[in-house]
Amino acid sequence: MKLFRKPNSRFYWHDLAVRGRRYRGSTQETKSARAIKAAGLKLASVIEGTDPLPSKPSVLSEFAERFDTWVEDARLEEKTKKFYRNGWRLLKATPVAGLRVNQITGDFAEQLKFPGSAANANCALRTLRRMLHKAEDWKVIGHAPKIKMMKEHGRHLRLDDEAERKLTMGGLACDWRPRTRDLFRDIVILMRDTGMRNERELCGCVSRIWTGKTA
Repeated sequence: MKLFRKPNSRFYWHDLAVRGRRYRGSTQETKSARAIKAAGLKLASVIEGTDPLPSKPSVLSEFAERFDTWVEDARLEEKTKKFYRNGWRLLKATPVAGLRVNQITGDFAEQLKFPGSAANANCALRTLRRMLHKAEDWKVIGHAPKIKMMKEHGRHLRLDDEAERKLTMGGLACDWRPRTRDLFRDIVILMRDTGMRNERELCGCVSRIWTGKTA
């Protein structure tokens, strides 16, 4: 750390270097004793939250191992742990997995693409946000960036008597084999009676119906 004066400034300026990064600015002080104290405070704020020994932050895929250990050991609900596991499954298939944690910005996160709905993307983004906040807690990075969520749209349609009737009539109007029409009608009834969700629950059940494995 060193202090100096610029020709056109009445203040002392500081010149700091921490982990290869240079920090240079005005102390806003005209007396050397007070300038030294101001520069010392600046140095303390720069190194706050850093490890004693200089090291490059790990890439996210490596940091994920530590995060996963924390998820398993933390007092979290099982559904929360499952949520973070699924979020990392989505994240590791994107370019963010190869970035160092201090290189991940909010702008970069907004460019990430995930399969499925906005809710699926938000699962990954919330997991990324949690990982970066833990990186901040563990002094791996100075500050976690803000990660914006995608807008989710709620359900606007309800499978009531009228909707069931229209779907069934629509199936009858299709040029399907009798067995296919009967199966479609059963699927509509199954959806309404059980409230199964399309991808995780209903499709698996329908597959078993098609193959005759209903036991």
